[in-house]
Amino acid sequence: MIIARRRSRIAVVELFGVIGSSVRRAVYGRIFDDIRRNRAIRALVVDIDSPGGSAMDSEYIHMSLSKIAATRPVVAFIGGMGASGGYMAGCAAHRVVAMPGSLVGSIGVISARPVLQSLLERMGVSVSVSKSAPMKDMGAFYREPTPDEEARMQALVDELYESFVAKVAAARGMTDEQARLHATGEVFTGRRALEMGLVDELGDLDRAIEVAAGMAGLPVPERPHYVRARRPLRARLFGSYGASLADTLMEEAERRLMDRVFYLPPGWGV
Repeated sequence: MIIARRRSRIAVVELFGVIGSSVRRAVYGRIFDDIRRNRAIRALVVDIDSPGGSAMDSEYIHMSLSKIAATRPVVAFIGGMGASGGYMAGCAAHRVVAMPGSLVGSIGVISARPVLQSLLERMGVSVSVSKSAPMKDMGAFYREPTPDEEARMQALVDELYESFVAKVAAARGMTDEQARLHATGEVFTGRRALEMGLVDELGDLDRAIEVAAGMAGLPVPERPHYVRARRPLRARLFGSYGASLADTLMEEAERRLMDRVFYLPPGWGV
């Protein structure tokens, strides 16, 4: 990654795309860790345009940003979508700035997986399984879930939901009950999110940078320093479109074959 020059005191990190796919935990974890250790960076602006994604990776991004927020000002800017896991990332910031028409919220959890049992039976395919415990193949695509498995998965979703609500309540100065009223899974415009207390003010990226500079006691920079990950080899060889297509295909294949838990808004293909 590229670290800011010493005279560049306000860093901007772009959090664009699905968390766990375009926004990879290992890559952004290193970026945020390097920013936290770089004393020349006095404030951070996180530019968010994400529908969320993997629950585990969203939690990791939130924790990484929280560590930075413990040492210096962090401002989140939602210019497009800051939904579900994307909004969770913004909850690690001290202030959240959103465009009036941006999409904010979708506080909730979803778990989905394909069940191919009927298809496999029609094709004459059976699956032989040896396992060490009854739940070892919980979520398998080749059979229907048992009632006990469904109950356990719902308990997992409920636990993650409670954790998400607690993060929102702590970040926005709400009680759990107040945060839960907004945790319906739906998205809101930035203007509506301001009325609900989910964001602090309306504005553009320049305004978010102004807020960060003011919190750090710094003049507003003419050009903030963007901290970006190095392009992966696939992108360098095939260009951004080819790399994006490859990532999308791999992510879709993984979703179809595995049971995963997501912080995603309704209609995002899980």
